[in-house]
Amino acid sequence: MIEILKAILFGIVEGITEWLPISSTGHMILLNEFIHLGVSPEFYELFQVVIQLGAILAVVVIYFKNIWPLKKKNNKIVLDQDILSLWGKILVACIPAAVLGLLLDDWLDEHFYNAVVVSLALIIYGIIFIVIENKRKEMKSVSNVEKGVQDITYKQALQIGGFQLLALIPGTSRSGSTILGGLLMGLDRSVIAEFTFFLAIPVMAGASLLKLAKYVLKVGLSFSGLEIGILLTACIVAYIVSILVIKFLMNYIRKHDFKVFGWYRIILGLLVLLYFFIIK
Repeated sequence: MIEILKAILFGIVEGITEWLPISSTGHMILLNEFIHLGVSPEFYELFQVVIQLGAILAVVVIYFKNIWPLKKKNNKIVLDQDILSLWGKILVACIPAAVLGLLLDDWLDEHFYNAVVVSLALIIYGIIFIVIENKRKEMKSVSNVEKGVQDITYKQALQIGGFQLLALIPGTSRSGSTILGGLLMGLDRSVIAEFTFFLAIPVMAGASLLKLAKYVLKVGLSFSGLEIGILLTACIVAYIVSILVIKFLMNYIRKHDFKVFGWYRIILGLLVLLYFFIIK
């Protein structure tokens, strides 16, 4: 029961931090420092990635009509060309991270998955968020504003995918990287946030499958009842929390900018440094 309660807490943190540009990795490192799941290191490495599947499901449920290409028209099932085009752009945006992610996954985990990198990434990206939003405010009007995600071009999608590469460094945040890229490109906040949600579906599903394959090759396809319970519980909680957080974020950014998340990142980064290098 204690392990299931821990799994619930991990699911809550995942559901909140996966969609807000504040780094789920940074929060998971801090949470794991104080609350350890009673599982093997190999399973925990799998757990912290596969838990994202619950968050992905929330996007699928909320935006199902926007991303499902099969539509009923005149009693016939037809393919929605606009949605197919959107998926084409999503897949194009996945290319940079898919290529380098496969090549550098283990090396990045070994060299960058530590408190120093995470805290510095939190602070630096927090500062960048604040600077960019201040610049946009000074401009008063944002050029190249799109009406919706369907108006994003293939070129812009590839550029957003390039910014997503920055998320390979722990602490940067996948959503934070793509949102920063979109802001620099002059895209509307709600448009880039929505595209970031859609982009997460293949990216996070692919990352989960990659970790699962590595786990099976290393340990085998064998899970205890407790491990299955922990994983399912965390995924379900992450799904429920993600639905609430996604709706909150979309409502929030229609009236506000991302500066509050920048300040939060700076504060969290300083706390990480304080804990690991002074307190611990």
